[in-house]
Amino acid sequence: MESRNPVFSRRGAFGQQPPGHAPSSQYLEDMYNAPAYAPPRTMTIDDVVVRSFLTLGTLVVAGALAWVFVPERIANAVALVAIVVGVVCWAILTFGHKINPALVLGFAASYGVAVGVISHAYNSVYNGIVLQAVIGTGLAFGAMLTVYALRIVRVTPKFVRFVIAAGLALVGLMVLNMLVSIFHVGGIGIRENGPLGIVFSVAAILVGCLYLLLDFSSIEEGVRSGAPEKASWLAAFGLTLSLVWIYLELLRFLSYFYSRD
Repeated sequence: MESRNPVFSRRGAFGQQPPGHAPSSQYLEDMYNAPAYAPPRTMTIDDVVVRSFLTLGTLVVAGALAWVFVPERIANAVALVAIVVGVVCWAILTFGHKINPALVLGFAASYGVAVGVISHAYNSVYNGIVLQAVIGTGLAFGAMLTVYALRIVRVTPKFVRFVIAAGLALVGLMVLNMLVSIFHVGGIGIRENGPLGIVFSVAAILVGCLYLLLDFSSIEEGVRSGAPEKASWLAAFGLTLSLVWIYLELLRFLSYFYSRD
């Protein structure tokens, strides 16, 4: 029976061989020298896990270095510069058309510096709050992973639109609060220690957790649809962004209760 595989077929890619004849030396040489075809690797869960560890590890190391080595007198300036660099990396990754691992790690490093400076400032006033926020972030991640795995909440297109709209609304309120605070102390009150501030922080933490569900859904869809291996860097970027959001909001939320002691 004639093989359908072109490598073994007499009508292979390297020329025809008459039936009943041994392959010529040129035919064998062409077969030997031909590059082996290897289909491009697709993204796997393991790829996402490894890239996420690399990204979060970069963020943690940068944060620890900033905590130890950035002097208090220039901490605010360093944090501001780090945030600006992180936002630039975020914008390129979000709106660009190429996946750049260096930009993902650059985002993690810059935000790590900002998170380290901010964490040190919080811990100087509220001793132990950073550890509590880290534990809370880990618990939130585990809870959302469980919710997603058990399909307690299904990520539908309508759900995605709601979460994105909620996130944009929160960011819009933060920007408005910052602008109003230039002319009025405390802004519109969403970042003050009071009922409104507590409600806003809870809402921000919940939205951050919902964004984790979107991250899990995009990872699952990428693996199922055969996304390229490099897409795992974008998945790691999304997870890191959501976790940083939750962590910073937990810091602020916990500080309200520390100040009441």
